[in-house]
Amino acid sequence: MDQAALDDARALDEAIPDLDWRRLPPGTERSWFDAPSGRLARIALGPVDGQRIVLIPGATGSKEDFVLMLPLFASAGYRVESYDLAGQYESADAGPWNLDPPRTQYDERLFLDDLLAVLDDGAGRAHVLGYSFAGTLAELALLERPDRFATLTLLSAPPEPGQAFRGIKRIGPLSSVTTPRVGAGLMLWGIRNNLNKVPPGRIAFVRERFALTRRESVDDIIGLMMRTPDVRADLEASPVPKLVAVGEHDLWPSDLHERFAREIGARYARYRTGHSPCETAPHQLVRDMMALFDEAEGRQ
Repeated sequence: MDQAALDDARALDEAIPDLDWRRLPPGTERSWFDAPSGRLARIALGPVDGQRIVLIPGATGSKEDFVLMLPLFASAGYRVESYDLAGQYESADAGPWNLDPPRTQYDERLFLDDLLAVLDDGAGRAHVLGYSFAGTLAELALLERPDRFATLTLLSAPPEPGQAFRGIKRIGPLSSVTTPRVGAGLMLWGIRNNLNKVPPGRIAFVRERFALTRRESVDDIIGLMMRTPDVRADLEASPVPKLVAVGEHDLWPSDLHERFAREIGARYARYRTGHSPCETAPHQLVRDMMALFDEAEGRQ
């Protein structure tokens, strides 16, 4: 891509104003999806016959994290959708008690079976993005059901297996002596107190979202991230085109993300932002994802 296109995308991202994150793009469809763990809140935009893109939010996140990306993909002819993970925001009533037989925790299998059900609720292969914790879910889904994937994008996903927090900046060494609940509490405290200094409209929505999100779902997700599976060799062996996309001020140092991309045979993109390029660099992220889509089409 030429320098002018790179500069245009960056300029558009730098011009994003503060906004109301509850307001969805015109034409966005709201629906409920009956997943194994319960009803999941879902949104979609774009032509119903367009190739499908599925964007999966991470811990404490929601489908609204992608509202700036939806119209960019839809205008290019894609059918783009997202959903709230079980226990998160408007999917708060989905959880392990709804499973057959019921379980007591939001475990890896719960989230993975929900994701696979979402992917099966459509024809053909989908372009899939997993954000943060959901990056690990998307990796596992690709390995279990490669027939459902056209591409895989890992956005700010844990770059190391095992105790994923050991490599994060400044407080990584403390993660080995922290329980999932304490770790979740520290994360929630930092978000609520806006340590990342996000704009007023964004922090207002985030705090409102916390009123619905189940705390136990966050605790369990942090526990899962402390036991991130090592699937790097299997990902590298997969022929599905992959992209690792991160902000240079992410939780984890850029060199860990870059090494991870090399280990799994993925493209690597870094932006002048933090942990949430979907919010702060959507034009650049969509640009790089569409380049990945072109690579996938060239392999077909």
